[in-house]
Amino acid sequence: MSSHHVVREQQEPALLLLSPEDWNIPELPELLEWVPTILATEENILEVLSMGIKVDVVLAEPDYAKKNPDLAEEQFPLRFLPAKKTQYLSVGLDYLIQSGHAAVNVLPFNPAACSELDPYLADLDLVFFSNGHRYFPAKLGRLRKWLPQCSIQVLGEEGQFVEHRSPEGSRIFPIRYLTSLELTEGMHAFSSNRLFWLGT
Repeated sequence: MSSHHVVREQQEPALLLLSPEDWNIPELPELLEWVPTILATEENILEVLSMGIKVDVVLAEPDYAKKNPDLAEEQFPLRFLPAKKTQYLSVGLDYLIQSGHAAVNVLPFNPAACSELDPYLADLDLVFFSNGHRYFPAKLGRLRKWLPQCSIQVLGEEGQFVEHRSPEGSRIFPIRYLTSLELTEGMHAFSSNRLFWLGT
């Protein structure tokens, strides 16, 4: 067996499917390709399973496992993590950190709540998806990336200044709610004095 097909446990980004809606995105087959650890919630578990996706962890109310014993048998080994709806994100990310995962794709996730992810960025490479955009963090306030011609969104604190350098030159702009930029193809560099997110 060739060594480049060996996938070590926890090496691929885990997948955290948060809400009952908007997680079934066109990129899903690509994200599932390497058989990541998959976390679903009690609100979307049945729909996820109906698509033939193998789930490893269910975030659910404490009594959910008792009420659904057949689920654990059909999906063995399936782990239930007790969590209220408002805690799905924190319980799921804490579990991934404790179990040695280095990266996770979260979908869907509200861009306006991106500061909720900040405490986890030291331990996890986090990417989230929302409304057709894939968001990734500039953890140290800097990001350099080759991009095709596209429209991107920049998220951060209201009024936070970001410098953008591209083949056309450089400019500084303040972040406003859902700041969008039209980019030409090429190498783009973004920098700020603190964390921000880019959505492509």
